[in-house]
Amino acid sequence: MASRGSNALLSRAVRMETKLKSVLETTVLEIEDVSHQHAGHAAVKGSEDETHFNMRIVSPIFDGQNLVKRHRMVYDALANELQSGLHALSIVTKTPQEVSQNKFND
Repeated sequence: MASRGSNALLSRAVRMETKLKSVLETTVLEIEDVSHQHAGHAAVKGSEDETHFNMRIVSPIFDGQNLVKRHRMVYDALANELQSGLHALSIVTKTPQEVSQNKFND
């Protein structure tokens, strides 16, 4: 188990994965770092790497929640990252039932 001090040494993607798996009880979690596509943008100049991510998240916790609520749950879970340099997320959220009905790419 990583100590609190070593947490800073973990990549942002690893920290987000750990947090989302714990808080959202994910059954599928895909995190893609697309920061290189945004290098040099005014909003991220001077920032470290790992600022932009695409995410696909499947969780039973999303059942009965609308899209806004689902995204709010993700943003709430990642509040520390958003306050420390995470600039943008592209999020797809589904329940296991929606995935089984082939609605993942909607």
